[in-house]
Amino acid sequence: MRDALPELTAAGVAVIGISPDPVAQQKKFDDKHGLEFALLSDSDHHIAEAYGVWGEKKMVGKIFMGIERSAFLIDEAGNISATGYKISPQNTVPTLKQWLA
Repeated sequence: MRDALPELTAAGVAVIGISPDPVAQQKKFDDKHGLEFALLSDSDHHIAEAYGVWGEKKMVGKIFMGIERSAFLIDEAGNISATGYKISPQNTVPTLKQWLA
């Protein structure tokens, strides 16, 4: 998203990231990667639950609760116009461009 930000901004897209990480941890991540877009903390999972992306995950045989990486395109009126559940970081921008076409 960071690398495509100039193109997305020119297309009228505002990029916002949301994660359950605490603000201090997000700041370190932003400082390290230079995101250049807003990163919001959802430590109580209210937003993730409302969007249906907080749930049971499995990794290396362990089951835990976490975020299902997802992307949403929300129009000017606040309506969700496109959704991408279980979207990979590599596919996020190409998928977004398809949605905007």
